Amino acid sequence: MQTLIQVVCNEKQKGSMREAIASDPRFSDFNLQIYFKDPERPFGWAKIHSTENKRGAINVTWNGSTRVLECRVITKLGNKPNTIIGDFLNYLLKRHFKKIKVINIFP
Repeated sequence: MQTLIQVVCNEKQKGSMREAIASDPRFSDFNLQIYFKDPERPFGWAKIHSTENKRGAINVTWNGSTRVLECRVITKLGNKPNTIIGDFLNYLLKRHFKKIKVINIFP
């Protein structure tokens, strides 16, 4: 199953939101970890996994010209994405609330 989360940021977000997430020292407090990031690829990307055996991953890309963080939540074998999405949205709203304009979720 694949779910798309779009996070539209306002003008208060300077630089890459993906980099802000990847360099946040408190990111692991939300049961999440950055698995891989590659700044060499277009727009850069990161892969987020849960630290609590929740199935699935979140692939994150940042488009600076539109200020949109695109997050593709991928789960396999019939697992539902609700727990990893919940942890990720909890993190975003607690740590980056003032930078976010809109969050869209597309199942």
